Amino acid sequence: MCQQSSSLPVQPLPMTRDECLARGWPEVDVVFVTGDAYVDHPSFAMALLGRVLEAAGFRVAILSQPDWHSCDDWRQFGRPRLFFAISAGNMDSMINHYTANRKVRNDDAYSPGGRIGQRPDRATLAYCQRAREAYKGVPVIAGGVEASLRRLAHYDYWSDKVRRSILLDCKADLLVYGMGEHAIVEIAERLSAGESVRHLRTMRGVAYALGASESPPADSLELPAYELVQTDKRAFAAATRLIHLETNPYNARRLVQYHARQAVVVNPPQLPLSQQAMDQVYGLRYTRRPHPSYSETIPAYEMIRDSVTIMRGCFGGCTFCSITAHQGRIIQSRSKESVLAEIGQMAADPDFKGVISDIGGPTANMYEMRCTRPEVEAACRRQSCVHPTICRLLGTDHGPLIELMRQSRQVPGVKKVLVASGIRMDLARRSRPYMRELVRQHVGGQLKVAPEHVDPDVLQLMRKPCSDDFEQFSEIFAAESRRAGKRQRLVPYFIASHPGCDLDAMIRLAVFLKQHGYAPDQVQDFIPAPMDVATAMYYTGIDPFTGRTVYVARHLRDRKLQRALMQFFKPENYFLAREALIKAKRADLIGDGSDCLIPAHPPRAALARRRRDAHAALGQPPPGRSPGARNGKQAKRREPRHAPTKGYRPGRKRPPRN
Repeated sequence: MCQQSSSLPVQPLPMTRDECLARGWPEVDVVFVTGDAYVDHPSFAMALLGRVLEAAGFRVAILSQPDWHSCDDWRQFGRPRLFFAISAGNMDSMINHYTANRKVRNDDAYSPGGRIGQRPDRATLAYCQRAREAYKGVPVIAGGVEASLRRLAHYDYWSDKVRRSILLDCKADLLVYGMGEHAIVEIAERLSAGESVRHLRTMRGVAYALGASESPPADSLELPAYELVQTDKRAFAAATRLIHLETNPYNARRLVQYHARQAVVVNPPQLPLSQQAMDQVYGLRYTRRPHPSYSETIPAYEMIRDSVTIMRGCFGGCTFCSITAHQGRIIQSRSKESVLAEIGQMAADPDFKGVISDIGGPTANMYEMRCTRPEVEAACRRQSCVHPTICRLLGTDHGPLIELMRQSRQVPGVKKVLVASGIRMDLARRSRPYMRELVRQHVGGQLKVAPEHVDPDVLQLMRKPCSDDFEQFSEIFAAESRRAGKRQRLVPYFIASHPGCDLDAMIRLAVFLKQHGYAPDQVQDFIPAPMDVATAMYYTGIDPFTGRTVYVARHLRDRKLQRALMQFFKPENYFLAREALIKAKRADLIGDGSDCLIPAHPPRAALARRRRDAHAALGQPPPGRSPGARNGKQAKRREPRHAPTKGYRPGRKRPPRN
């Protein structure tokens, strides 16, 4: 992979035919189709992969958020010489569109102005279909998070059924899963050299479909067939276990899963990037801005514009998290020199305000942490390096990270370097020097942490440390804050309705929150993402790794009760919290005592909310005068958060387009 010349000012990759011609390109090699707005920042997949291809000498055009109702947009660059690269975007399109309650979200962080409707449901399927229609015979390569998580038969929460491998539904020639820097360049180089897509089946990190008359490689590990996992939940749980046992790139076996007479073959994952390769990828020239054609802000960009990625991967193995399914369990870290060089470039930007908003990755304090015995790492099939206990072979030295944090603050033009990524508290609390450095220099008044729960059985199913870790971390954080003369607080995040969590477990969490003075403003409801272990628990009611039965809050009412318990202090949740406590036979927590969660009598705000909800259910206006009306004057109508979208909204037959 070559580095770009810095003699010319950096330009974004072209998004139109005219931009290609301005570069002197009569044709392009690769058309990269994405469901996200094009932001030329290394946190966005289309930018990173596009720049990697560009550095390797290929001409890349970005087709961002195209109109999928016809293939016209796919034809605007002409016939690509090599292939279409298809991605739904940085998120699975269904998670992007819908809440945990299957309601349509009000905004899309990856679209201009936060507007919804700029991509379809199951975007990978629609985009691949249009690419096929646009130019017959041009290879179609699917990738991204959506493709990674759906590469085999998977439970789809939004249709509440087991769906086939996305590869068979989108009919791509090849599916790339995981982080695709090396894969996408190898595909481009081999196709450019005259090889066919069939020759690419030997690559790591790809999946492909066999014809009805073809047989899978002899060394393949056969998973339970689609027809079996579709009807037998124990078979689905068994398949999930096998898939997750085969994720270590050093010992993973090739997987095969039959769908009727057709088989999907998944080759072992790509090997992790070396530090040199990581430095090369992040050392490429990016504008670090959205494409200049956008006139509206892109919320996801505003969140990460001044952040720096220092590593990828996570060895936590949390059952509800998709990071390891996409980025892998092996930590891949950039060199200190590479990170500091990027910060120096950011500081030289006239628009830079002096604050690095985040220096981290999936987990902020796993930088340069790996197994200390490579020969053991190559044979290990452990799902988590830190659960149920921290592996004695895991290198947990925070020294390199501390040094990086110190030097990052010393870069000219940098006033503050914050840590906004998640902190692995069970690792952090064991390093007092790291805690001191973090608390004194890298917390902007509050630090977000994710204990997720306090019930031991739920934490065990999550593969999270016990609540003692959170409490000990909290004590150290408070002590170091006092020592530094700072008033700082923790903002803990918890999950409601996770498999294994019943009303009793949620009540334990609610009591914990009250005892410790936490009042979470935001509540994360469990969303069953494809391929996650916790998703298998949700669908089957079985722990795939133990075979034990797991309680699941399936019904919307049950999920609402759990959510209300986590925010018992809000008046609008009073009646739901009361219902939950009575249902769990914990009426002792209803009353006016200091240990009670809710008062014996509903507050006025709770009664008013109940009346409003009742009128709304009947389609009637709210009782009394208009909210905010005073002195007989009508209150001004509130402006909507976003202007009514003209794009796609689930439920519409066919949306108008701009």
